[in-house]
This record gives sequence, structure tokens and C-alpha cells, in this order.
Amino acid sequence: MAGTKMLKLPEVLDEIGMSRAAFYRMRARGQAPRLRKLPNGQVRVSRADLDVWWERCEQQAA
Repeated sequence: MAGTKMLKLPEVLDEIGMSRAAFYRMRARGQAPRLRKLPNGQVRVSRADLDVWWERCEQQAA
């Protein structure tokens, strides 16, 4: 994870155009990018995980 850009959840939600509630519904179904919880309780999504998730979405839409 060293050197990997970590995005705050609001940044991710803005990029994917989704509400927090919709994101967590997708997460409950195992369809959202992986969340990583920091020791201080905040959550982040790695840029790499988000990019992989975008790729999967594009492949499923094709």
C-alpha cells in the first residue's frame, strides 16, 4: 500500500456520482471498491482499487 494514493470516501462518491447510501448498499452486495479502515476510524479507498472497480464496471457493461 506504500505509495498508493488513498482517497477519502467523499472523493470517491464524487468521482463515481453516487450517494453514500447507494455506495454502502453496493458494498453490502460485494459490488463496491474495497474500503480500508485507518487506525483513527476513517475509511479510504485506494486509487488502484477504484481503478480496478471502474474496469470491472466497464467490462460488465460491454
